[in-house]
Amino acid sequence: MLLTVPGAADAPTTAPATGRLLPLGVDVHEHATAAQAQVHAVFEPADGSAPRLVRASVSVPKPDTVVGAGVWQLLRPHMSLLAAAGEGRSMELHAMPITAEGDLIWSDEQGRPGEPADPFATARVVLPTATAAHTAPLHRHPAGIAVPVFLEGYAVHKDGDVLTFNTAGHGHGHGLAVEADRVPTTGPLTPEAVALSNACIGLLRWDTGAFSVQPLAVETTVRKKAVAVHAGAWAGGTADKTGAKAEKAATEAVAVLRERAGRLLRK
Repeated sequence: MLLTVPGAADAPTTAPATGRLLPLGVDVHEHATAAQAQVHAVFEPADGSAPRLVRASVSVPKPDTVVGAGVWQLLRPHMSLLAAAGEGRSMELHAMPITAEGDLIWSDEQGRPGEPADPFATARVVLPTATAAHTAPLHRHPAGIAVPVFLEGYAVHKDGDVLTFNTAGHGHGHGLAVEADRVPTTGPLTPEAVALSNACIGLLRWDTGAFSVQPLAVETTVRKKAVAVHAGAWAGGTADKTGAKAEKAATEAVAVLRERAGRLLRK
């Protein structure tokens, strides 16, 4: 029925966005032959209007031998925002196209790195004031719900591999389910880190009749100090041994595939 409404299937219109972009976290979708990174952020318009929840995505084809942290080298050249998100920096946007649903049509020419911006500071201070974009009727499906949220002061309940965030006044079985299996394998964030956390930036999702949260970053306490672990920490590159090893393996795999492809083209 919705498709019969005039204009329902038209291409989304865009408007220019100028202001400061504060990344919250990076979600990664990985398939055998494709990968997508989606940066969730808060946009502060230069005109002083209310902050808005926005997102920016980049997708690339990939060989099935490039997995985990190795996909960053395929995604990174297509979006400077990934490096900013990995480094914990803001981005200054100038006339960046944005749809009414909050999707930035990313162009590196219209964004430049800004000042350092701690995602957890953004989540605590700016996120509560941000407004969400309206979703077009054709896109209103529960599977598409992915709303950035900030949670803290919870207790983690673990039942086998199932994690639950329980807040004050909620006993076991009445907390918020944690989708630890959706944590991307492209960064240092792991289900084990989530289980030890006391604060979380995540995406609120709806599945099988209940809400759940997919962690994008967590804070844990190590030697009485807060330590943040981000799923997108390696987006801009890393000196971490595990991440560097994965990127090196991916580089070698891509080099071999390019050589083989070159041989086929020369035949």
